[in-house]
Amino acid sequence: MKMKKFVNPLPVPPLIKPFNKTKSLTSYKVTMREGRHKFDKSLPPAIIWGYNGIYPGPTFEVRKNERVEVHWINQLPRDQFLPVDTTILPPEQQKVPTGISIVHLHGGKTRPEFDGYPTAWYSRDLEFVGPEFVTDVFQYDNNQRPTGLMYHDHTFAITRLNVYAGLFGTYFIRGKEEDKLNLPKGKFELPINIHDLSLNPDGTLFYPDQPDPNPSGIVPSVVPEFFGEFMSVNGKLYPFLDVEPRKYRFRIVNICNSRFLSMRLTSGQPFIQIGTDGGLLKKPVKVEQLILGPAERADVILDFSQFKGKSITLTNNANSPFPDGDPVNNNTSVIMQFRVTLPLSRKDKSEIPNQLSKFKFFKESEAVRIRDITLDETLDQFGRLLLLLNNTPFDKKPITETPELNTIEIWRFINLTEDTHPMHIHLVQFQILYRQKFDVELFEGTGELEFTSGRIPPDPNERGFKDTVRANPDEVTAVIARFGPFSGLYVYHCHILEHEDYEMMRPFEVVDEDEE
Repeated sequence: MKMKKFVNPLPVPPLIKPFNKTKSLTSYKVTMREGRHKFDKSLPPAIIWGYNGIYPGPTFEVRKNERVEVHWINQLPRDQFLPVDTTILPPEQQKVPTGISIVHLHGGKTRPEFDGYPTAWYSRDLEFVGPEFVTDVFQYDNNQRPTGLMYHDHTFAITRLNVYAGLFGTYFIRGKEEDKLNLPKGKFELPINIHDLSLNPDGTLFYPDQPDPNPSGIVPSVVPEFFGEFMSVNGKLYPFLDVEPRKYRFRIVNICNSRFLSMRLTSGQPFIQIGTDGGLLKKPVKVEQLILGPAERADVILDFSQFKGKSITLTNNANSPFPDGDPVNNNTSVIMQFRVTLPLSRKDKSEIPNQLSKFKFFKESEAVRIRDITLDETLDQFGRLLLLLNNTPFDKKPITETPELNTIEIWRFINLTEDTHPMHIHLVQFQILYRQKFDVELFEGTGELEFTSGRIPPDPNERGFKDTVRANPDEVTAVIARFGPFSGLYVYHCHILEHEDYEMMRPFEVVDEDEE
């Protein structure tokens, strides 16, 4: 199937309005339901699952420390319309319909009962609920650095299908520090949700029902990764955006299931990155090539003032799987186009300040513990690829990661696989300490960690707060975080959704010694 590029205007998801607002609480209702969506003007509408029935969901815009309540109402059909592999479902999920969901505010400092624990799912009208279910009315304190978060489905073993079907959206936290900066805003600030997808000839979403080859013979069967045939932004294939010759702020999210993005602009201009997953950097960073793994975000400014009358394409050249898999093709090497065709509506008074934010870096000496977590690749009983953390399935007891409330720990991800994994830790915003190459064969044989390089510092545009980090093959990736402000049960996992759904996820419990 061939698709014409740059014929769809870039859509902007609508801002959601609260149904009630008091001094102490802002209340929203969001209904998860089936909808119809056109991915391209030439295609008929396709079935999607969306928050409020739209793809992507509406955008939240809240203030730091604003207490927010969201009633996440499940009105999805009884069963998922994409192929569900029942062999990877836990026993309690095999007895219920597959139209279940639970929402995770990705990057949010959230109480455990509102974090979207994978087995806290619930069905339409709460007819069925998972073992960790507490409520479908979530509270978010927003007591964290202003940043761009995302919200998405987090249901055990079907996250990859629910997110692919459209259950994702953007959540902005605003604050005084950002208000004081004269950054582009209003219509000059836009979310850019990049998602690869495949379509059937009738324009409906295609998701494979088995890997190729399929040693198990099981259909439907989980696939090791999913790489879509086409690139979409905010729900449209290869859109274009008409812009003025001035500065714009783009909040870029990689919402692909498995695909990494390595992006450039055909104009040769740099991305001026001002923020990461966890908010503003200390200073702006010029980035020629912007790499984002699934769930990573970049807050960037693009200056079109020197490109009046020009068309600039946002390109991608990341191999799949990353970094050494198949190269991009004509469909996956381009994402969208900026057309500098609009007249300047008013003088551009926005600025890119030299100093963006002030924050402290954690010191290694502050850490009370170092935890080592291996990223492992093996085969399941059917001969299918199975990825694990510390060679341990999700539900195996006991919980091995139990940081004490408000203590600082270093977690080292030891990647024994051939691919890069975007590792996400719930609850915290961490800082990357370093990456370091090591002797994989020696480690696999003896468990001895012998480094073969010095410490590689994080990239300049990673030197802020992060909730997702690229853990590269043959490297140890060390991050440091304070585990708080809440105690309770959370998870950490690979954010390649096909890996997360099939065991590359483990619980951790933040323990409050005062409660015991």
